[in-house]
Amino acid sequence: MSQLAVRKLLDTDLIQVRDVVCGGECRHRSGEECSHATSLVFPYRGVFMRHVGRDDTVAEANQVLFFNCDEAYQISHPVEGGDSCLSMDVPEAMLEELVPAEYRNPKGSRFVFNKQRLRIDERAQALVALLRHSLLRGAAETLEAETLAMTLVRRSVGVRTARAATASAGRQKLVDRAKLALSSDLARRWTLAEIAREAGVSPVYLTQVFQQVEGTPLYRYQLRLRLARALDLLGTYDDLTALGLELGFSSHSHFSSAFRQAYGRTPAEFQRFAGLR
Repeated sequence: MSQLAVRKLLDTDLIQVRDVVCGGECRHRSGEECSHATSLVFPYRGVFMRHVGRDDTVAEANQVLFFNCDEAYQISHPVEGGDSCLSMDVPEAMLEELVPAEYRNPKGSRFVFNKQRLRIDERAQALVALLRHSLLRGAAETLEAETLAMTLVRRSVGVRTARAATASAGRQKLVDRAKLALSSDLARRWTLAEIAREAGVSPVYLTQVFQQVEGTPLYRYQLRLRLARALDLLGTYDDLTALGLELGFSSHSHFSSAFRQAYGRTPAEFQRFAGLR
């Protein structure tokens, strides 16, 4: 597709890592596409929807998406701005070792994920940023990059570090409408009533359903989207106060405290740790 820009960051016998940027010009469903390898895809900027049959998934920075080899799918961009993802092709033999049985299809001779996505934790988000930044700068040796990638896979599918949403189709669509609203403007200081109007339900019902489906409160979900965007932008900002304010934080101290609570380092410390400054 012409609106895709793909940059290969790592290519070894063990794993392939690419940075994939999509302009998102097509707001409606794309033509049918097909995965040619089993891939884990980590959105780190923007949002899109992936459609596999009748199963729709909102893809944003709190998720890892699974693309099974030879599986047909479509993509749409209901929110302007396109998306960027870190995409990893992983050998099926390695996935057999790393992925718990509850997340894969036991039938057939090939490895197949039985879910479209899992919700990742803060540590996995930090690993996505660290792997991407180090490969873009050419700072990681092959062995280090492969180890980081394998650690990210293990973290993303771990039964104690990842979470599968369980909900009826109706409740999932409700939650998805709220996610798309939040992703449309990360810096906006949404009120619960505003998001509920976008989702078409009452604030009380939205709060209850979102917590049940995603296992986290709505406000915390929004916070993690903002922080993931900060991880993406740390390499391009000298003024961290400006970055925090641009993402909707009330002050530098608010931004720094939330970032450290999520990732164990302040934004400035993460910049130095990742070699961005």
